[in-house]
Amino acid sequence: MNSTCPAPTESPRNDAPVTAQADVDSAAALSFAQLPLAPATLTNLEQLGYRQMTPIQAASLPLALAGHDLIAQAKTGSGKTAAFALSLLTRLNPRNFAVQALVLCPTRELADQVTQEIRRLARGENNIKVLTLCGGSPMRPQSSSLEHGAHVVVGTPGRIMDHLQRHSLDLAQLNTLVLDEADRMLDMGFFDDIAFVAKACPGERQTLLFSATYPESIAGLSRQFLRQPQRITLAEQHEAGKIRQRFYEVENEEKFAVVGQLLNHYRPVSTLAFCNTREQCRALLQVLRDEGFVALALHGELEQRERDQVLVQFANRSCSVLVATDVAARGLDIAQLEAVINVDITPDPEVHIHRIGRTGRVDQAGWAFSLVSGNQMGRVTEIEKAQGVEFEWHPLNELKPSHSEAEKPLLPPMVTLLILGGRKEKIRPGDVLGALTGEAGFSKEQIGKINVTESTTYVAVARDIAREALRKLSAGSLKGKRAKVHLLQDTAP
Repeated sequence: MNSTCPAPTESPRNDAPVTAQADVDSAAALSFAQLPLAPATLTNLEQLGYRQMTPIQAASLPLALAGHDLIAQAKTGSGKTAAFALSLLTRLNPRNFAVQALVLCPTRELADQVTQEIRRLARGENNIKVLTLCGGSPMRPQSSSLEHGAHVVVGTPGRIMDHLQRHSLDLAQLNTLVLDEADRMLDMGFFDDIAFVAKACPGERQTLLFSATYPESIAGLSRQFLRQPQRITLAEQHEAGKIRQRFYEVENEEKFAVVGQLLNHYRPVSTLAFCNTREQCRALLQVLRDEGFVALALHGELEQRERDQVLVQFANRSCSVLVATDVAARGLDIAQLEAVINVDITPDPEVHIHRIGRTGRVDQAGWAFSLVSGNQMGRVTEIEKAQGVEFEWHPLNELKPSHSEAEKPLLPPMVTLLILGGRKEKIRPGDVLGALTGEAGFSKEQIGKINVTESTTYVAVARDIAREALRKLSAGSLKGKRAKVHLLQDTAP
């Protein structure tokens, strides 16, 4: 990495990318204090627990802060959000209530995560407004929020394009455009939408493109919309020992039963099970529920509201197993994930690495189990070559629960309560926490994640207090009104 590169010139945007040689080992040890960031920002980073940069942050932030366009290869969970967020925040003028930065994301879920992270990182500045614009929500409230002004907009390409066509979104004062998980956006058919949005942005802007892979489609996108970009490539590797992989040879018709055996043997709190088709997702979900597991599925047939509820329950530890296809799981980033199960082996070694990389994050270890039928052995060989390791094979007869746990169902520690009312009713997480720890008398340790959306609020509570928490919340009030509360569907007793 060379942080003393010359400032970008006014050359056409189709210049070839300049590869930034990043020394990952030394870069990862760099402190945020070595960057030209405001003292208030550094103080906020310290309070948030950001002490040393991740490799992608160390490689990209000096270049981004110097004003360069960037193409950075980085996977979900690598710290890439902070890499572009800190850069765009330094270019904002808080007194100017105009959209100065735009982040495009492939999914609503990723957009929500990015919005939350930018808000956290912006606490060092006063009154930075970050707005999310995604499909699946009504246009009118979004247009109304835009009328009141926003500094940063995060959204999906289709919805951003809709607002531009209706003239409810003005990008005339934009100085930073971020394309997050650009390869996924292109896989989902968003090229034309991205092109429309990019052309609506001022020519004099910084463009930061983050992508897990670098297919020709990304090269084409960068030639069209980036100006002399610096390219950062960090090989995706999993820290030795963080992700423990185990492979099992299984007949196709036995796979679903073996998933249950794995869960009962290792007893992970949260597991993401990958199937190659939505039909297999539905079939595995039914098998797991019949066996008493609290399981949910994520596939393309779900409505947005159903998808949101599934993801909330999985992220807040109210669901033991999430069954998903690779397409449905795009943009999904769960902080605590003890295990990944490859019910089917993917034909793409890179996809396998992405799948298992969702566990073993930060300072946590994780399991990655792969069930392999005879006709998939060749795929495993290709994955071994790609990872440069020889995989560990285990016999199925080792999958036996301990005697003390044999009779206990594997239940998630939390249950989700749904409150009818959200940001429109001025409900905040603190209001819900106060209601549960005040008159209701529960401890903070019994309350989990609280997610407030436009019209609903989800709160995770410990499983053993769920019914009592439901009763006390329903009998009390929030913001001076009687709370309408429901228990989200839970197949467990």
